[in-house]
Amino acid sequence: MKAKIIKLLKNANTPLSGEIICQDLGVSRVSVHKHINTLRERGYAITASSAGYTLDKEGDFLFPWEFEGRESLIHYFEETTSTMAVARDLAEKGCPTMTVAVAQRQTRGRGRLDRTWDSRDGGLYFTVVLRPTFPINQVYKVLFTASVCLAGVIRDLTGIEASVKWPNDILVGEKKLTGMLSEMATQDEFIQNVNLGIGVNVNNNPSSVEPNAVSIKELLGREFPRREILSGFLDRLESRLEASGEDVIALWKQYTSTLGRPVRIQTTRSVLEGTAVDVNSHGSLMVELADGSLEEIFHGDCFYRSGEA
Repeated sequence: MKAKIIKLLKNANTPLSGEIICQDLGVSRVSVHKHINTLRERGYAITASSAGYTLDKEGDFLFPWEFEGRESLIHYFEETTSTMAVARDLAEKGCPTMTVAVAQRQTRGRGRLDRTWDSRDGGLYFTVVLRPTFPINQVYKVLFTASVCLAGVIRDLTGIEASVKWPNDILVGEKKLTGMLSEMATQDEFIQNVNLGIGVNVNNNPSSVEPNAVSIKELLGREFPRREILSGFLDRLESRLEASGEDVIALWKQYTSTLGRPVRIQTTRSVLEGTAVDVNSHGSLMVELADGSLEEIFHGDCFYRSGEA
């Protein structure tokens, strides 16, 4: 009902009377009044006059009813420890693919190698549960597809020249705009679910705690609707994962700034330096070392040596 009321108010060019809303939705005026009061409590700027109700400003909300067609898949929290923890629980309970846990803020947001991800108000913090139907050795397709989709959506919506750093961080220049973390549950040789935890610096100010980070607001000089980024990403990700025969590595290479760069790779066991020369068909980074030998990196964190991000 809230979704329907918001949709009516958004599409109205003039104040919308309670009577018209009742007729359109087939509910009582008492019910309409109750839902509008709830929406106001949630932050919507809805004013009432003798002519009817007006939505003065859409706002930057991530409530389930803001995602038409996906309402049942969106789980919104004002605050949680991490959306990854919520999604893990949802996945274990059998939630459908494309289920999303999204939060206004996280108290224990984290990145790769157990780094802290600053998760204050204004950023976009979510985890999407995916249930791909291919073997474990092809899980790289999910990660590379997700990073390509997110970079593409940011470019298309904002005009920002976002690039992908192996394996799936998104940068603008040398500064980090988004980070991505994955968890996988398997059975036999197949994937049960992949949970992708993503943090996008949108209207927050990450540079106050991380000098090598940047937000969309800082780049554009204005706030940008987080809902548009999340909705666009989910639509594009779902479409690409359903497509067959696409060479996601070749597509990823069109978006990356990693290849040809001097890099430092940190894994759980070692650190090495060299030049990133290629990403192979399995998603591994090929690094040429000082002695000319090639090292294949399956997992790790990549830093550009000319300016670490």
